[in-house]
Amino acid sequence: MMRADDGKGCDAALAACIFAVDPAALGGIRLRGRSGPSLDRLTAQIRTWLPASAPFRKLPLSIADNRLIGGLDLAATLQAGRPVLERGMLADCHGGVISIASAERMTAQLAAKLAAALDTHEVAIERDGFAARSRCCIGMLVLDEGIEPDESPPPILLERLGLQVAADERDTSLPFEITDIENARRTWRGVKTGDDLLGALCQSASMLGVASARAPVLALCVARIHAALHRRGSTNAEDAMAAARLVYALRATMMPSEAAPPDEPPPEQEQENEKQPEPNAPLEDIVIEAVRAAIPPDLLAQLRPQSATSARAGVAGTAGQQRKARRGRPIGSRAGDLSAGSKLHVIDTLRSAAPWQMLRRRTRPDTDTRRVIVSRDDFRITRFRHHSETLTIFVVDASGSSAIHRLAEAKGAVELLLADCYVRRDQVALIAFRGQGAELLLPPTRSLTRAKRSLGSLPGGGGTPLALAIDAARLLCEQSMRKGQTPVVVMLTDGRGNIARDGSQGREAAERDSLAAARAIRATGVTSLMVDTSPSPHPAARKLAGDMSARYLPLPRADAAMLSGAVRAAL
Repeated sequence: MMRADDGKGCDAALAACIFAVDPAALGGIRLRGRSGPSLDRLTAQIRTWLPASAPFRKLPLSIADNRLIGGLDLAATLQAGRPVLERGMLADCHGGVISIASAERMTAQLAAKLAAALDTHEVAIERDGFAARSRCCIGMLVLDEGIEPDESPPPILLERLGLQVAADERDTSLPFEITDIENARRTWRGVKTGDDLLGALCQSASMLGVASARAPVLALCVARIHAALHRRGSTNAEDAMAAARLVYALRATMMPSEAAPPDEPPPEQEQENEKQPEPNAPLEDIVIEAVRAAIPPDLLAQLRPQSATSARAGVAGTAGQQRKARRGRPIGSRAGDLSAGSKLHVIDTLRSAAPWQMLRRRTRPDTDTRRVIVSRDDFRITRFRHHSETLTIFVVDASGSSAIHRLAEAKGAVELLLADCYVRRDQVALIAFRGQGAELLLPPTRSLTRAKRSLGSLPGGGGTPLALAIDAARLLCEQSMRKGQTPVVVMLTDGRGNIARDGSQGREAAERDSLAAARAIRATGVTSLMVDTSPSPHPAARKLAGDMSARYLPLPRADAAMLSGAVRAAL
């Protein structure tokens, strides 16, 4: 029988029950949370709830196309002398569930193939004049273990997953038994739905910025399954709230405008109001409030109009760049000739040559029948891709003017940022400039202890050789790029140099040299950030940032934590 529902804490368990009723009708379920006992328990329970005949397979992210959607069986083709097809995992899982762990690492290419299978409910194989189609009516269990807000599976797949919830350790109790799920599996398509519920779901989707037309349709399916689990013949407001929480919470891209707060109820009514929505409230308002309560706090912060995390979109630097190379992770093959450093993909070469064997043997009857005739056009070259390592170069102004105002905050901010780089396994380097020159205090390293020690021993005072500091950062960037790394420069300065490249004093010559150095580092294409550490934003720092093509970040009256948070959001 049904167990008591304790609210938001059981949303992941409730979503798992609804998904188990009809996985294919809902497309899939996305469980977002850290890998641990909670996700493992829900995954095992979903597998238990499925019919005994329903297949359950784990999909590796590195799966090849022929294993995923089917293709040419090379061994059988060579033996039979004619094209022989093999079934892929999608066809083998027809009527069941595919489980995908660490889905935040999925490539866009794999996501597109899975999305096409969900749209058509079949897999099409076409190769050299012959074609075949296999049914693949499946549901997908997508485990999203991303830590950062921007770490998530490709949107093309997420749009097609009906259920999307955040899972945590509170999601332990199961709100339904297997008998409830089996009964709902037989009856949910007969559940009646009113026009008011459908209108509320559509209007709430619009108010939450859910642009996909699939979302209200999927929410309607969830509401009907939710009613069937409660053994009801028609949907009501409770079903609409559950559907909105489970479908819209992680899809929301904006928050609806806040209404005027009502008068505060008497204390004796507060507990009752929390359990039951206001009976006279419009259904769409009740649905919106249910979604608002289910949105995770970190996602809610991103939806704020002035959220600092929005500055991260489209900015490179923290995770390295994907580069095509002759080493790294294989990403398939391409047609081409063998050249220095290239690697022949033997299997794909034989697969390309196999369909032509009978025709080629007719033109070359003297060839041994046990050999495969391969021509130059059959050659397939292995393609590789690897993520280049990120080197974050901190350039800290330790001159007299900076020491008076912001050196302590700059040191604290850099120490906090160093900890972030250590978690991401980035390399870090530290350049300090003061007096007559710039010094590389910390060569590129992953050692957090060395970085903190170098930063703590950094003295302050003297002139501001800004041009020499920018030159030192540029040289270090060029060295790192020759090693295949992706450098990122973070400068913390007030932008007012007074020492020229030749060591002479004078603001005019120093400014001229610093702007020339800034244009030189811009030519390298390095991502850079200029943090203006002066007590109030100064035009010199802004002009320097413009010549560097760097993001300008003025931070008046900021402590170390605020400074590091702003830099982290900007990068």
